[in-house]
Amino acid sequence: MNQSPPAGDAVIDSVSVLGEESRRRMFAFVRRAGRPVTRDEAAASVGISRKLAAFHLDKLVDAGLLRSHYEAPGGTRRVGRRPKVYEPTDAQISLSIPDRRHELLAGLLLEAVLTEGADEHAADAALRVAERHGREMGEAERTRSRPGRLGAERGLTVCERVLDEQGYEPVRESSTELRLRNCPFHPLAARAPGLVCGMNHAFLAGFLEGLRVTGIQALLAPRPGECCVRFTPDGTEPDRPQATEPQPSGPTEP
Repeated sequence: MNQSPPAGDAVIDSVSVLGEESRRRMFAFVRRAGRPVTRDEAAASVGISRKLAAFHLDKLVDAGLLRSHYEAPGGTRRVGRRPKVYEPTDAQISLSIPDRRHELLAGLLLEAVLTEGADEHAADAALRVAERHGREMGEAERTRSRPGRLGAERGLTVCERVLDEQGYEPVRESSTELRLRNCPFHPLAARAPGLVCGMNHAFLAGFLEGLRVTGIQALLAPRPGECCVRFTPDGTEPDRPQATEPQPSGPTEP
């Protein structure tokens, strides 16, 4: 599964680092430079002291926005200690509240197009790819946390934590039910609900399979403004509108 961008708090922390004006201007200067930049150069770019520039630059390194190493400007070796230089990382920051995962959806669709079989419909390829990536995410979590046997209650506890990291905003409605309050693929899901909701359902069902949770199913049960999937005990039927009782056709007694 492709690496997702930093989630939730990590993204907010990275953005908050750029809230200080001098730090933000130095970050822009380093990104535009096209080469490693020294502390003296960064300080001069915003008109502050070298010591204060070093403080701000190291904050940007801690946030994962810059990386540092020791190198002479232009790559030319000089006698004495080489200066510390800074350059951008490959990090891409996207902050959306509520969380959106359009890059994940785009990656799944691209892989589906590239791997579509000769006798396979495009939508079927998309469901296949989504299910496999969900299963791989579940397997990776199981390998990482080694939770042992996961029944319904413990399994949903693990699901709640992992899916919160993925932006689904899970809410535990009971010991064996988990509702996902946010759709990470909105508003694209509203434009093509059959495809996007189907892929989301396949992804989450694959996740349960990879995590090896017993007694729980991923149920396709859309609600306005929420994710189209909820986790319920095996055998639960989708919500259906309640039928109204037939009214008597003949005259009624007073």
